[in-house]
Amino acid sequence: MNNYFVILAAGKSKRFKANIAKQFHIYKNKEIIEHSIEKSLNSRLFKKIIVVTNNLNYLKKKKNSKFISFIKGGKERSDSSLKALKYLKKYRPKNVFIHDAARPNFSIKLLKKISKSLVKNKAVVPIMYSKDSAKYKINNKVFNLDKENLILTQTPQAFRYNELYNISVKEKLKVSDEASLFLNQNHKIKFIPGENTNYKITFLDDLQEAKTYYGLGFDVHKLEKNKKLYLGGSRIPFHSGLQGHSDGDVILHAITDSILGAMKKKDIGTYFPNIKKFKNIRSPKMLKPITDNLIRSNYFINNLDINLICQQPKVSKYRNKIINSISQIMNLDKNKINLKGKTVEKLGLIGQEKAIACEVIISITKYE
Repeated sequence: MNNYFVILAAGKSKRFKANIAKQFHIYKNKEIIEHSIEKSLNSRLFKKIIVVTNNLNYLKKKKNSKFISFIKGGKERSDSSLKALKYLKKYRPKNVFIHDAARPNFSIKLLKKISKSLVKNKAVVPIMYSKDSAKYKINNKVFNLDKENLILTQTPQAFRYNELYNISVKEKLKVSDEASLFLNQNHKIKFIPGENTNYKITFLDDLQEAKTYYGLGFDVHKLEKNKKLYLGGSRIPFHSGLQGHSDGDVILHAITDSILGAMKKKDIGTYFPNIKKFKNIRSPKMLKPITDNLIRSNYFINNLDINLICQQPKVSKYRNKIINSISQIMNLDKNKINLKGKTVEKLGLIGQEKAIACEVIISITKYE
């Protein structure tokens, strides 16, 4: 297929406000521009990739190859695009894709959809519909726009090379994308669905990336007759309670350890050692500061899965009570908490109603 892929990376990134232009900033362990280069290569849709940039250091360290050429850009986006089109003329391309380096999250699947649609169309542009209410400002007056009719164009945008070249050479207006050139000349464009993830990186905080971590917590305590039983911070009627330096609440202890594990912050004993200060401490007073620290550190909890292992008491009878208690202590939506009860078929100390154990898996996410 006679396709060529142009990556525009000559912008100065004034709004990005960093020491280097955004297209050369590290994102997901590599320079932003490298994502577009790798995906276009891996798609195997293109005879050649043209990278347009004004970064002299980048140009010096990169060498032209059979599949990639690096050329100097212009002052404006439209200037760089035209330079690339003129450079490509000697290859006599049938189709050309124009892409902004600041969109590293497009998929190869989108490239293939555009390429397929280009067979029967002279211009193909991915779009998204606006999720937000939109306004239009002229001088000091602001007007409403109907978001149902508002579309947002993305790149890559694909065109018949000759048509785009001819329009670009004649066009004197500076435009923000090639679709604008076609629309200015009343040329038909095939719009196809874009991708939510294919947003343009404009500001430094656009690089915030969600990372999810998991933590495993476990605790077990012997039962002692004539002692109060606390599970999940809630008093449970039973003939025995759990032994321990604290109140022995295996559920809250396991939750605490799961949080610390997910945050890579050692274990519960590090923060609440077996010393006089914490003798008979209630477990909510242990869990709450750990949870508060989690929130202050910009994490949020996705899911909390609790497995209470005991012969008695029956978990189903107290499930809602325990979940409500945990929800209140952690200020966590009850829908994010799951509590299961498991017996051990009367095996061992747990099966003889002499101990209770608990294991917890937590999922937390942080934007970094």
